[in-house]
Amino acid sequence: MTSRRAVLAAPLAGLAAPSVAFGQAQARTLRFIPQSNLSNIDPVWSTAVIVRNHGLMIYDTLYGLGADFQPKPQMAAGHEITDNGLRWTIRLRPGLRFHDGEPVRAADCVASIARWSKRDVLGQRLDGLLDGMRAVDDSTIEIRLKKPWAGLAWALGKPSANICAIMPERIARTDPFTQVREYIGSGPFRFRADLFRPGDVAIYERFDRYETRQEPSDFLAGGKPVHFDRVEWRIMPDPSTASAALQNNEADWWETPLADLLPLLRRHRDIVVDRINSAGNLGVLRFNFLHPPFDNPAVRRALLPAINQRAFMDAAIGTDTSLSAVPAGVFTPGTPLANDAGLEVLSGPRSIEAAQRALRESGYRNERVVMLSATDLPVLQNLAEVAADTMRRVGFNVDLVAMDWGTHIQRRTNRGPVDQGGWSAFTTTWEGLDVSVPGSHQPIRGHGTGAWAGWPTIPRLEELREAWFEAPDLEAEKRIAREIQTTVWQEVPFIPLGLVLPPQAYRRSITGVVKGGPALFWGVRRA
Repeated sequence: MTSRRAVLAAPLAGLAAPSVAFGQAQARTLRFIPQSNLSNIDPVWSTAVIVRNHGLMIYDTLYGLGADFQPKPQMAAGHEITDNGLRWTIRLRPGLRFHDGEPVRAADCVASIARWSKRDVLGQRLDGLLDGMRAVDDSTIEIRLKKPWAGLAWALGKPSANICAIMPERIARTDPFTQVREYIGSGPFRFRADLFRPGDVAIYERFDRYETRQEPSDFLAGGKPVHFDRVEWRIMPDPSTASAALQNNEADWWETPLADLLPLLRRHRDIVVDRINSAGNLGVLRFNFLHPPFDNPAVRRALLPAINQRAFMDAAIGTDTSLSAVPAGVFTPGTPLANDAGLEVLSGPRSIEAAQRALRESGYRNERVVMLSATDLPVLQNLAEVAADTMRRVGFNVDLVAMDWGTHIQRRTNRGPVDQGGWSAFTTTWEGLDVSVPGSHQPIRGHGTGAWAGWPTIPRLEELREAWFEAPDLEAEKRIAREIQTTVWQEVPFIPLGLVLPPQAYRRSITGVVKGGPALFWGVRRA
């Protein structure tokens, strides 16, 4: 019978250079268990967090957010804003190179920004404001706007879905709605596509020609020193296997430890359980607006009285209330724009009977509801199970369809009806930083076919989002946020399910872990 240890080691056999002693190679390799399988790897095409995490390793960005969440030059040396805010002139740092050895040019950046602007929620704003963009020379980018936008640097450097990954021009010219097939960046790690086995292992090697900034690390800004020759992402969908690997020193870092296993991991003297992402993840129930039954707002609203956020959070991450927060409205709890406008629709007394009555009055005709579920992501799987059970008790005809996360991402791009491989609803989470402000909050977008999966058309939400961009101060932003939240309860583009505050677990020998957001691999050392 093959041992579990042999199974874990087999995918990596032969990957280390034969001339390097095993112990030395192990010391220079970081073994990471990511949250799910890396099934697609284009961080502009996909909004999946794991694809974003992959993108941050191999692609650099013009700007990066510091620990204060303010943008700072990264690939850029700096910029000038002239013509009353209508012209941005961005200059690149010298010495930047892609992983194929070619220099990074302004033309590469222009093509990358153009591709990103068709997919990202803030990129689309740039696309609408753009009066022109060109490479003045190999190191200078000029962006001309139709009206000023002070948030451009923040948009270009945010670490959220659809990062503005700088790629070689020939790759960046790929249609933004088609995945790239060549993975060359200029970030601190180089992706070994030749060793990539989806569902098994992804290998990243230190890019020895990476020009790090000569300043201290500052979240996604500043220096990005790499202290490991290689980072191995080992895909382990079974939580027990992942937990055993971490405890037995067969893995160094587990991104999403199962809540039930946290007490065991906390008792282990060589393991640290720590919250890395301070903003957490907002649970979301998303609907398909294109087909019955959720093309009807009355049907969507009918669910609100039955949604028990505490039940969703307890299922997602356990009954330890330090690992979740409720009630949660449209914006991330604890951030400036979070508010209580109309929040009683989720925080007041829960009533299945009220939801049943509302569903009967909505005109629902027992249409089949296909709820997608991601079996390899326990938080999302548990959210989907509670959502399906709640819908059934309310009176929906629910078909819970289970699949791995990669298949889930692919399936939800299908805009057809359920009998043609489409879907009706799914659960997911959005990083708290993304949904803390209207500008990057994809679940509230209402611009039809250009919106996030579900494709709602809600002109009022688009108007309010634009008003937020023009708000003169925080008080005005707060007033707009309250009106957005009130509109969400009427139109229901999504239902907030609570804020998940997941910890990560890593060996005590791993130091320098960057706090504030996703799992990052610069600055990390082995003691």
